[in-house]
Amino acid sequence: MSLYRIIYSSRPFGYDSSMLNGILMQARVANERDDITGALICREDIFLQLLEGPEDKVRDTVARIKRDDRHIEVRMHVEKHVQERMFGKWAMLHDPVATWIWTQAEIDDDVLERASEAEVEGFFQRLRDQAEAV
Repeated sequence: MSLYRIIYSSRPFGYDSSMLNGILMQARVANERDDITGALICREDIFLQLLEGPEDKVRDTVARIKRDDRHIEVRMHVEKHVQERMFGKWAMLHDPVATWIWTQAEIDDDVLERASEAEVEGFFQRLRDQAEAV
């Protein structure tokens, strides 16, 4: 099967723990159904999410996210075919700390416009390595 990976960022609207729990619960159910795996790095100023799986299902998921009013300013950072999953064990791994990605000041200074594909994927490689070490 051909695998497709998308990494996007968005700005949360109405962020609180209840909203986040709802997103995670919905994502895990839908992702298991659609054979999508991935991870979400989030805090009150940013969602950074990696999705991987069948291309049509990943694209459909991103289209739903773009219509979801909990996400503002959706930006695509990575869109490509890959040979293997980075997060094959997780329907949606969640990183609740996210202190090692960009700062709020960097985001305010529009770092998302300048971020390279390698930098963005590097955040998720680090998250995967930490999760597998546990």
